[in-house]
Amino acid sequence: MGKQRIDEAVGRVLERGDKAFVPYIMAGDGGLENLHEQITFLETCGATVVELGIPFSDPVADGPTIQEAGIRSLKNGTTMQTVLDTLKEGKLNRAIPIVIMTYLNLVFSYGIEKFAKECAETGVDGLIIPDLPLEEEELITPELAKYDIALIRLASPTSHRSRIAEIAKRTEGFLYAVTVKGTTGARAKYEEGIAEYLQTLKAASAVPVLAGFGVSNPEHVKELGRYCDGVIVGSRIVQLLAEGRQEEVKELVQAAKLSGVKM
Repeated sequence: MGKQRIDEAVGRVLERGDKAFVPYIMAGDGGLENLHEQITFLETCGATVVELGIPFSDPVADGPTIQEAGIRSLKNGTTMQTVLDTLKEGKLNRAIPIVIMTYLNLVFSYGIEKFAKECAETGVDGLIIPDLPLEEEELITPELAKYDIALIRLASPTSHRSRIAEIAKRTEGFLYAVTVKGTTGARAKYEEGIAEYLQTLKAASAVPVLAGFGVSNPEHVKELGRYCDGVIVGSRIVQLLAEGRQEEVKELVQAAKLSGVKM
């Protein structure tokens, strides 16, 4: 369970010569009763890991599309507890690794030890906590280690090289390479220097590097896949699922197959 499941899932994809694809969905957007179906659909499309967002009233890393999905989810009564309960119900019928994306305040409010224990019980394999700085990780890492839950760190293009190296050294499962300056959301193109930045992360990281923020079409997937091990797509997946455009979701996931060149 935990880190090993993520390692194995990403490793299998890379061994085939493909790139990993991690779609993000907002838990409870469309109702938690549909969560199992959404995860199964993404798994069937060929997703490597599913990143599952927990709605929060102050989502500092999220752009408009994911913020709106979070508002819809909160109006549906979604809480950390209801998400974990729903995941637990479908644990035995789920093969794909699950990574929860949440904020530190929600984890504190829930209780760190309780949260880590229940994540393990419900089949959560990793966490992304964008507002958790390296300097404060010891507040949570001992409990995560106890249950073998990966803490996936984020690297930013604005970070100093020495900090990037430290983040890359500590991350588990994969390194989340933020590719833009700002919040999540679709972009028309990437800034110059993105290839060099991703290659720097690849050189510093012992685990796969996946690029996220602003990935919104198959061309982005293929472009970024040339320089790293895969992509994370959030806002576009959330939008397409909300609009019932499942075929376009499949096209995005399929773009990760044999995308780019091997490093």
